[in-house]
Amino acid sequence: MNVIAAVDQNWAIGKDGDQLCYLSADLKRFQALTTGHAVILGRKTLATFPGGRPLKNRRNLVLSRTPSFAPEGAEVFRDLDSLLAAAPADAFVIGGESVYRALLPWCRRAYITKIHHAWPADTFFPTLDGDPAWRLAAEEPPLEQDGLVFHYVTYERV
Repeated sequence: MNVIAAVDQNWAIGKDGDQLCYLSADLKRFQALTTGHAVILGRKTLATFPGGRPLKNRRNLVLSRTPSFAPEGAEVFRDLDSLLAAAPADAFVIGGESVYRALLPWCRRAYITKIHHAWPADTFFPTLDGDPAWRLAAEEPPLEQDGLVFHYVTYERV
């Protein structure tokens, strides 16, 4: 599996149930990388999508313990084992924090957008820098949008 996330300088990913910022270049990259693949996400992350609907052109696998949760166009899994049994090897884990933490041990590659800014936040991605299980595989030059500098980094499991 793969994981994809946008993080700030402190590896923060969100506040009050939403992303810290939206960068059009990053959203296009996310779409290009994940289209045609399964995406794995939690119920709260799905709720942040337009209309709370699953992403188009992707198989949406949602991890949720809420018994009545059954969104149209998504497959819901009540536990990690059943999700892992159904998830293809090329799936992308797309959030939120608890889903990232639960599935990171099964991921082989991490596509991270590092935003050179720090925001107040209440949700975080595990820090991969300095983690002996991960190595930096690729790093792209910085980009800028609306005064925010960011760059793409790819990590691979050692």
